[in-house]
Amino acid sequence: MQMTRGKILIVDDERFIRMTLAEALRSWNYDPVEAASVEEATRLFSEEEPSVVLLDIDLPDGSGLDVLDEIKRQTPETIVIMITGNVDVPNTIAALRGGAHDFIEKPVRLEELRVTLRNGLEIKQLRREVSAARRERVNQFNFSKIIGESPAILRAKKLAQKVSASDSSILLQGETGTGKDLFARAIHYASERADGPYVAINCAALPATLIESELFGYEKGAFTDAKQKKEGLLEQAQHGTIFLDEIGELELNLQAKLLRVLEENTFRRVGGLKDLPLDVRVIAASNHDLKRESEEEKFRLDLYYRLAVIRLDIPPLKERGDDVLLLAGHYIEKTNEKRRGAKQLRGLSKEVVAIFKDYDWAGNVRELRNVIERASILEDGEFITTEFLPSDLTAGKLQRVANGNFTLPPDGIPLEEVELLLARQAFERKGGNLTQAARLLHISRDQLRYRLKKPGAYKMESASGQRAEDESK
Repeated sequence: MQMTRGKILIVDDERFIRMTLAEALRSWNYDPVEAASVEEATRLFSEEEPSVVLLDIDLPDGSGLDVLDEIKRQTPETIVIMITGNVDVPNTIAALRGGAHDFIEKPVRLEELRVTLRNGLEIKQLRREVSAARRERVNQFNFSKIIGESPAILRAKKLAQKVSASDSSILLQGETGTGKDLFARAIHYASERADGPYVAINCAALPATLIESELFGYEKGAFTDAKQKKEGLLEQAQHGTIFLDEIGELELNLQAKLLRVLEENTFRRVGGLKDLPLDVRVIAASNHDLKRESEEEKFRLDLYYRLAVIRLDIPPLKERGDDVLLLAGHYIEKTNEKRRGAKQLRGLSKEVVAIFKDYDWAGNVRELRNVIERASILEDGEFITTEFLPSDLTAGKLQRVANGNFTLPPDGIPLEEVELLLARQAFERKGGNLTQAARLLHISRDQLRYRLKKPGAYKMESASGQRAEDESK
């Protein structure tokens, strides 16, 4: 037995019309339900939960527009097709404003009805898919996905959640890799604009010659290659949020144009002659201190204050304490999903835990993610060990040697690597002075020079980039 395509409620006071429509619907594999009045239609709609309602306007005990209002109040996604033999403009406008999908005039042409039904159900399915996708995005980018329990990250999350409800511009400031994009998305999907688009642009990734046309769009003929009109990213973000990452990289003339957009809520396409209305929320981000740069005239001070209506500082990983271990566990779970057929990682070894907690994480969360991914690819055991950590991290563990607290890792470490790491550390601590660095290690200057000059071992330059001078003092 073939399954029906769904229930359809026919609401009409003329019995012959109901019978004719019901017979046609059954032949198209729908399941018809009939009602002859407002009261009966309201009751059957609640009991039968039809996908579509064919609704006459003129009913013996009231108006079909009242039924339409009740249907949309209960289930707004229901497709309602109005049917009447007396089409007039006010009723048509009222029905369409009330949420009716379409309007069909009596006598009903069955083929027209069939097409209208098909289109209506397709639209309903698309709405369901869009709604499901939207819920998935909200779940994917909500604040619970920002992992951390340190006071620093909890303060940032609390403030971000609080400002989400407003419509003011937000400036996110923090080092590279701290998760500014994750905060921007969470703010968008927690705001009143969650149903609108979220458009992100990295201002540092586009050449200065292209960024204006990408932001504002252009009219046909605005320049040589403008064969047709193109919407800019601002226009694509209409009624939603635009995220301007690395906004400090914008040239000053573009900063002035952006300021005008924020002040007047209008924009003009490149080559355009008229201003167009714009309704977007702007979230900007930078890894520089824009206030200081504006004081140095590298960034417009007026734009800074317009963007930083709410300024949110994202803490670096080194200020987040044990969050590094929570994040490491999260990324291990993610990499385990990719290790099909391979042994699953259970966590970090004790030595790696100590290293992770001591390390400065200059690249922040992004660096941690890359370290975990690298180790998960190379590691054969159940725990991530020091064997496959980048040398930058293993250098940090040797800082404990001088205090006598260094313990040989279970998987060992090459003695030459230990010597080289200590030589590097002494050399840097003394600013590139070989003699003083050698004294720290209780070896001669020539012995230190030999270790540092091994092929690929080290480029003897001080932190300032100057060639180290061998001073004897």
